[in-house]
Amino acid sequence: MSATPLFPQLRRLDELWRPLAAWCGGVAYPYALLLAVRSGPDNSTNLRFALCAVATVLPVALLRRHPLPATALMLIGTFAVLAQRPSWEVVYLLVLVNDLAVLSVVASRARRVALAAAVPTLLVQIASAGYFTSGSDVYLRTLVVLGLALVAAWMIGLSIRERREHAVVQRTQAAAQAVAAERLRIARELHDMIAHSIGVIAIQAGVGSRVIGTQPDEARKALVSIEATSRETLAGLRRTLGTLRRTEPVPGAEPVSLDPAPGLADVERLAASTSAGAGVRVELRWRGVRRAIPADIDLSAYRIVQEAVTNVVRHAGTRSCRVTVEYGAEEVSVEVVDDGCGCEPADIDRAGGWGLVGMRERVGLLDGRLTAGPRAEGGFRVAAWLPVPVPVTGTDVLVRTDVAR
Repeated sequence: MSATPLFPQLRRLDELWRPLAAWCGGVAYPYALLLAVRSGPDNSTNLRFALCAVATVLPVALLRRHPLPATALMLIGTFAVLAQRPSWEVVYLLVLVNDLAVLSVVASRARRVALAAAVPTLLVQIASAGYFTSGSDVYLRTLVVLGLALVAAWMIGLSIRERREHAVVQRTQAAAQAVAAERLRIARELHDMIAHSIGVIAIQAGVGSRVIGTQPDEARKALVSIEATSRETLAGLRRTLGTLRRTEPVPGAEPVSLDPAPGLADVERLAASTSAGAGVRVELRWRGVRRAIPADIDLSAYRIVQEAVTNVVRHAGTRSCRVTVEYGAEEVSVEVVDDGCGCEPADIDRAGGWGLVGMRERVGLLDGRLTAGPRAEGGFRVAAWLPVPVPVTGTDVLVRTDVAR
């Protein structure tokens, strides 16, 4: 036995009830105004004003849904009441309510709809002014006041509309900038993560292909290195791509790697893998007090070292390089120096590489500094300084030199 769902029926009933209630309130508004003006004794000005103020709530819902019919009903009620020559308090109240209705339409609807509401409002107010004014001078002054009040309502509504549209444009631009920034971040991560691994794999594959017939043990070592590097790269890819997908587990899918993003603590492992996999010895030097730094700075510093070492492996034509990581009082600096063939940064950019571009973007986002170029004594040098907001605690400076072989 299946039960009929209750909530869809309530939702449909609510969808029917709200428009019906809005129309009933709008249609009842002129009659409610007339009853309010005629109620009580002749000297009950306060009572009539209060009842008229309560009646002005009736067309609000219809004004939000259907502004032009609501405006027409409000103007009918206004003209019928003002023809009864009510007190000045009621006149001011009805003029204010009509101007506020025009303000609401101007702020929320297209200009042609706003004009269709404002022009009849002005005409009805002009026609009604003859019933509660005496003398041409008073009539003209009243028309000027009514016109200025309606213009003020129009300008306020237009200002609200422009501010709302400007806010929408700003939100759209902010969303587009956020998407572009995220695309650049993902592009940098993928490039920095894959470029080093592919460089190592290419070198090991070349070594293996040359010695597979004469030195099978060396070829086997190259294949093992390729396998290890590939697995590490795949884990990083799963972690990066996992952030772009929904977090709910997919049945049968391989779980996303939850390992933390790499940082300067992984530079030693990078140096060891580069030495073992690519045959480039990395001399690693640590200076200053090693400490925890913000994750974005830690990741960027590591990626800069990784990309610089990758460029040494791919372009320098040397068998060694030196990596220096220094923790200062207000910044962390990394430096990668080699004694290879060296080249100008512009030559690297013209070659179509994105490594230096990614370094500059990372450093720029963190308000740091980057220098990259050939050395006078030969080779190439990449150095980056990244500001760290957390000051160093303590005064001791520890210096340690590690060499990854």
